[in-house]
This record gives sequence, structure tokens and C-alpha cells, in this order.
Amino acid sequence: QVQLVESEGGLVQAGGSLRLSCEASGRTFSSYAMGWFRQAPGKEREFVASISGSGRYTYYADSVKGRFTISRDNAKNTVYLQMKSLKPEDTAVYYCAARRDPSSSQTGYDYWGQGTQVTVSS
Repeated sequence: QVQLVESEGGLVQAGGSLRLSCEASGRTFSSYAMGWFRQAPGKEREFVASISGSGRYTYYADSVKGRFTISRDNAKNTVYLQMKSLKPEDTAVYYCAARRDPSSSQTGYDYWGQGTQVTVSS
């Protein structure tokens, strides 16, 4: 069982930056691919970014490519999502997730964090 605890999100102006972090319990963090997802009001949850267990491979949704960066520190059991050039349409609850497979993917996640609110004002 893996427990995921996300950092607090926040309120930021359009064009601003914010970094989310997510700490995982357990001793085999590098064996899990990690992902970030988000859900805006009235919309389905969508994939944002993923990273392989080694950190070598990353994938991004087209909507965030070039603005968001996912990274991980396996020594700290933590995954990060650096968000830049934020837009009002990035407003959502952001979730981190862990997948019992080190290969990066947009689907097949087994464990989820509680979610953290990110609000981008125009």
C-alpha cells in the first residue's frame, strides 16, 4: 500500500508559477511510475504528466507541454510538478498518483493522493 500526500496548492495570477510536490510512503518508490492528473469543476479528471520510476522518461498532455515539468527525487520519495505560465484554464484540483509499474503511462494508476486546489486568476 502506498500513501500519497500532496503539498498545498494555492492561488496564483495568470502568468505566474507554482510547484506542487507529492510525498509517497514506502521503501520502493523507484519501482512506481508517478503521474499528475487534474479535475476542473464540471469536467472529468484528465492526465497532466507522468514520469517513469527512474525519472528518465516523462510524458505530458499537449495542454501543458512546454509549461509544466514533472520530476522526482527517489531519495526523498517525492514527485514534483513545476507549473509556469499558468492560465486560468489550469484551475483545477490536482492529484498525484502512483502506478505499480516503473514504466510511465497515462493510465493504470493504483494509488491516489487526496488532491490539492490550484486556482489561477485572470
